[in-house]
Amino acid sequence: MTTTLPAAAVTSLVPFTDPLRIPPLLRPRPDTSELLTVSARPVWVRLHSALPRTLVWAYEGSFPGPTIEVRRGQRLRVAWRNDLSGNYPVVAVQVPNGTPSPSDRPGREGADPIPEVAALPPWTVVHLHGGRTDGGSDGWPEDGVSPGDAQLTEYLNDQAATALWYHDHAMAITALNVMTGLAGMYLIRDPEEDSLRLPSGANEVPLIIADRNLDTDASGGLTGQLLHKVVQISADPPATLPFTGPFTTVNGVIWPYLDVEPRWYRFRVLNASNSRIYRLSLVGQNGSPVTGVAYQIGTDSGLLPAPVPVNQLTLAPAERADLLIDFSGQRGKALRLVNTLTPAPVPDVMQFRVGAFPVWDWFTLPSRTSTSFTRITHSNLPQPHGHRWVALTAPGVQSPHPEMWELHEIEDASTATEPTVTVTDDAGVTRVFERASTTFNGTLNFMIEGDAWEQWNFLNLGGPVHPMHIHLTRFQALQRHNYTVSTTTDPDGIMRVDATFSGAGTLDPNEEGWKDTIRVGPGQLVSVAGQFLGGTGRYVYHCHLLEHEDEGMMRPFVVMPAAVMALDPEASGHHHG
Repeated sequence: MTTTLPAAAVTSLVPFTDPLRIPPLLRPRPDTSELLTVSARPVWVRLHSALPRTLVWAYEGSFPGPTIEVRRGQRLRVAWRNDLSGNYPVVAVQVPNGTPSPSDRPGREGADPIPEVAALPPWTVVHLHGGRTDGGSDGWPEDGVSPGDAQLTEYLNDQAATALWYHDHAMAITALNVMTGLAGMYLIRDPEEDSLRLPSGANEVPLIIADRNLDTDASGGLTGQLLHKVVQISADPPATLPFTGPFTTVNGVIWPYLDVEPRWYRFRVLNASNSRIYRLSLVGQNGSPVTGVAYQIGTDSGLLPAPVPVNQLTLAPAERADLLIDFSGQRGKALRLVNTLTPAPVPDVMQFRVGAFPVWDWFTLPSRTSTSFTRITHSNLPQPHGHRWVALTAPGVQSPHPEMWELHEIEDASTATEPTVTVTDDAGVTRVFERASTTFNGTLNFMIEGDAWEQWNFLNLGGPVHPMHIHLTRFQALQRHNYTVSTTTDPDGIMRVDATFSGAGTLDPNEEGWKDTIRVGPGQLVSVAGQFLGGTGRYVYHCHLLEHEDEGMMRPFVVMPAAVMALDPEASGHHHG
């Protein structure tokens, strides 16, 4: 069964025409004196064999970038060279809202390219997403490098086996730069993972999933040109929706296929989309679900304690899943990986073509995958620990775009001169918070002691799901609760928000592992706890819908040694004369 583009599309591409592209593997030597040089440069690729070539920016000329593999504790020094040149490879337009959504159609639909995007220089900075690094190596968004220069970083890799990823993080243009192709996977190995003897080599496959759009020519044919087309929902004040596109790429190929043997495979799955959330399901040729063959053994930042059966896997942008799939009972079949989350213009993601002949497979699914894992709960969260509160606003509340409000607790809402958020929790306890900062360059509020544990509370006051990412730390979700939110304005024109507990939400079993990105739905309070270990300096946290990040849903925080913080008048509130 094949799927074509919606009737509104100018053209169609046949799914499962092209094989999955496997990025090359970079295994740096364990010699810590080695400097690994990774060059970002322009390259022409084919996203589908029926398309003209597409200009992308890619690390080491590979789209996606090469998979970097290291051992735990293997110190790695990387020079990320900017060898980019020429025109910006993405055309950006804004189009009016409509039905069906214009984002689901290829082409710019008569809109003029945004000249400021066309004039962008090759200005880039690399962030190792999920990496425990010092602030100087984290990829501060404003520390971009120009062509001919290099960003020098050092990664200690002193963290549990997992699949991280590296991507561009340049201030205000992350969404566009990532769309050009500047992303790749980064694997950390350790003895605990080795002991599981998981499928490896050709049987361990990265799946980097991202939706894209393409421009069309005067006759309606696809040109292969990458297109960042966003829907304008308001002209005054200006506001747009985050990017979604009609074409799903896996490892840079539109709707590819992969030949597999009837045996176990390990897939390192990453949602590298700008904003699209996927709910992935495996289906047979007749469209019926294939169940009981897929197990998740790891999350963003490490192994789960035991395999979790998954028939549907939800991944927001930047979330990862370590999956095992048993194809042994599917000999001779063609299975499709599809997106069941609506709206999905084309549900197909990719196809698995299972060989007809049996093969010997030594692997058996272990009953336990991580003996070192400890589930963090409110009762065993290390004491003392800090608390942070962040509200996520709906579009149009105080700005045409969603905002992040850092909150600080006050005694009485009536004394506040900024908007307030009153939270009544599941125990009936009421706390009042005043808005502190909302913009990237606002007052620095979060100063954290190095190695300290903290609980961060994200309250979504309405609007879309926000996948929240905190740099430096890995964390576990403690809870996801539902809240009823109401908003009033007092006689002085100050907004008062009331959020009242309305019921316990759920964390899926495969969300209860180590994470670095967590989904926060509308009307939800999600609390996470983690240790700020492995680095000091200036970092950021943000929504990983990349357009939201670029539009201001990103804030800084600082980690410093406790003894230094005690002498810092800005941190301690105390001056030495």
